[in-house]
Amino acid sequence: MGGSDLILQRVMGLHPKIIDLSLDRMRRLLADLGDPQDTLPSVVHIAGTNGKGSTLAMIRAGLESAGQRVHAYTSPHLARFHERIRLSGTLIPEESLSNILTEIEEINAGRPITFFELTTAAAFLAFSRHPADFTLLEVGLGGRLDATNVVARPALTVITPVSIDHTQYLGDTLPKIAAEKAGILKRGVTGIIAPQQEPALEVIERQAARLSAPLQIAGQHWHAGPEGDGMVFQDERGLIDLPRPVLPGPHQIENAGTAIAALRALGFGAPEAEAALNNASWPARMQRLREGPLVEAAAAQSCELWLDGGHNPAGGEAIAATLSQMPPKPVHLICGMLNTKDVIGYLRPLARVADSLTAISIPGEANTLPAETTAGLAAKVGLPAATAPDLGTALDRLASANPVSRILICGSLYLAGRVLTDNG
Repeated sequence: MGGSDLILQRVMGLHPKIIDLSLDRMRRLLADLGDPQDTLPSVVHIAGTNGKGSTLAMIRAGLESAGQRVHAYTSPHLARFHERIRLSGTLIPEESLSNILTEIEEINAGRPITFFELTTAAAFLAFSRHPADFTLLEVGLGGRLDATNVVARPALTVITPVSIDHTQYLGDTLPKIAAEKAGILKRGVTGIIAPQQEPALEVIERQAARLSAPLQIAGQHWHAGPEGDGMVFQDERGLIDLPRPVLPGPHQIENAGTAIAALRALGFGAPEAEAALNNASWPARMQRLREGPLVEAAAAQSCELWLDGGHNPAGGEAIAATLSQMPPKPVHLICGMLNTKDVIGYLRPLARVADSLTAISIPGEANTLPAETTAGLAAKVGLPAATAPDLGTALDRLASANPVSRILICGSLYLAGRVLTDNG
């Protein structure tokens, strides 16, 4: 275990709640650190329910293709915390992370602070000390009171599709959730708005009008859609013919459109748009696993092994749409979920495309839903379900009983992280 891991374990105990949405503690800590958020390279701030990470990955790929140095802050991590902080294109080194966390821990002096607040402050401090051209910030939860929402004047804000999730923190209706996401809009700063359901869009437009924030809205100011084997993007500057995004799934065309609209607003053109689609990498989003011990176990029976960390109803719809466009093959799910999620809403679209579900509990995760509960909910939506004591057993059983099939491990980013760790 590295020094940074020990510090991160310690800071978990500095606040009784894992999530406590407020900006007061964050502003106090940042003031003590000299307000590093005010000296970041040009900030692109990204909120939304689904597609934030993929959209950020495509923006980053486009910018880097133009020789731009890009900082990026994302969450959660899958295998190692260092994935959250990317300095000028590379993951933060262990020594740098340990030093910055130690510095912040000393300055905070044991006062209440959440894990996400302290680690966001660490990212800001690291970014402020390393030269770059852009900083891409992904909101952790919501937007209005998220720890990332302390940058007074970003270069651009982006809101990806808004749907129902995290209702215990953000509200139980789409307009309430959209209002939290719209909290990242800033006076006079352009906002790029992905395709939205009408109740969400109305809230976003009202907030933008209050702030005189110009919007570039999907379907109004720009359009993106499939075209033959590729896709097209069109805005007031013209039409671009493009390849399909390398990230799989029809929903990635929507995310690609949002990323291209952002790149265009930052002054970039067709070459960067194409690179955004061709070069983006975002693990655990309909990712085909091609090597490692888990893959070897599946490949012995000629099974494909896929991984996805989506976990809400919109994520379930996206996975189902992706699977339905793949060459026909029996689909068997290995699913582990958290007890805070709308499991029925997530599984219902998957029941249309999958032949079975094997439920497991997520190892080492306090909020895991018991495998028996997940299996019971799968049966309720018409998905034949069984349980297994662990991932390895589930994979062996499925591959042996269903050779030449497509096995998808899904249901939680925490499970996806364990898979990537265990698979090397």
